[in-house]
Amino acid sequence: MTNYQSRLRIKKVDDVTRVEFIDRNILDEGNIQAIGEEITDLIDQETVPKLLISFANVDHLSSSALGTLITISRRVKNRGGELRLSDIDPQIYDVFVITRLNKIFDIHETSEDAIKSFQA
Repeated sequence: MTNYQSRLRIKKVDDVTRVEFIDRNILDEGNIQAIGEEITDLIDQETVPKLLISFANVDHLSSSALGTLITISRRVKNRGGELRLSDIDPQIYDVFVITRLNKIFDIHETSEDAIKSFQA
């Protein structure tokens, strides 16, 4: 990759990898693919991944981004890991409810709640 600019903020909290998006709108197909690849690399670096994806800065999310989240979820599960989502804007959360993705993902109100849930 030449001169790739990450669209993510990545922070390690104990044994949990916390990912936060830089962009407020996750709509561009190229960015979504790059984000998916970057998160996949993070998952593959861990023996048993514990991944928290925070949507604190996100206002809009495309259906393609939701598809990428499903792929990420499968990858984490296949490696015996855990995935949590947090800080989802109420309008975006409505999309999760309508598509029933709120039944697939472990969603928490705040990053702090999500991180505590890994220890529970």
